[in-house]
Amino acid sequence: MTAVQVRGLRKAYPKIQAVAGIDLQIERGEVFALLGPNGAGKTTTVEILEGHRKRDAGTVSVLGQDPGTAGREWRARLGIVLQTATDAAELSVRETIRHFAGYYPRPRQPEEVMELCGLKEKANARVKSLSGGQRRRLDVALGIIGTPELLFLDEPTTGFDPEARRQFWRLIQKLAADGTTIVLTTHYLDEAESLADRVAVIAKGEIVAEGAPGELGGRSKREATVRWVDQNGEQAVQTATPTKVIGELSRGGGELAGLTVTRPTLEDIYLDLVGGAR
Repeated sequence: MTAVQVRGLRKAYPKIQAVAGIDLQIERGEVFALLGPNGAGKTTTVEILEGHRKRDAGTVSVLGQDPGTAGREWRARLGIVLQTATDAAELSVRETIRHFAGYYPRPRQPEEVMELCGLKEKANARVKSLSGGQRRRLDVALGIIGTPELLFLDEPTTGFDPEARRQFWRLIQKLAADGTTIVLTTHYLDEAESLADRVAVIAKGEIVAEGAPGELGGRSKREATVRWVDQNGEQAVQTATPTKVIGELSRGGGELAGLTVTRPTLEDIYLDLVGGAR
């Protein structure tokens, strides 16, 4: 049931250790997000998993094969949506998707893919006439046309407006429900929190934390912050027992305006982890 297994992965370039001995295990059907700042080693790691870059050391298995030696039949089982993509600007959306469908042994129906990616109304439009967000939808459509077992998504919602992002999230959730394994890199932490079953944070070529979004870095055990406004002005206290604090405040009899209870967000945890690694 393991889609990706990595042990001791290393990759160096002149004057920089891009990947410094990481271990990863991604189960089939899982949505796994890889987070980290620019230059942390995310892209190098994903390119090795895709078979597009050679590693210096370590073992890697993706869908049961070594990406460094796997052939075309293995590649047909992958879907890849890159940050930037080239396209046939003079073709229509429908022609482009049909063309790519011919590369795969068991493609999805082009009309179905256009519907899934919100491109049905643009089916006859030339690619060069699409907006940036529409071109990104086309990139996603080309990534899933081959019915991939494993889908790599590199910053997939760049250029999307909020509604388009939500529609894309629903598409990813549907693909995951159908059994597609998804590896997602994103700088949108709300996206990772909404979509990912597990996340890993990479910094300076090392995995510094891994787990479910709600558990990452001991997030669920971090203290909450209770804030309120009383006659003395704005007040705040950090506590592991916010309900108890609110009860004690209520028994005081005074008015508690603006009462809120907040816990660290995924962004708070991420920034702590990355800052600590730096």
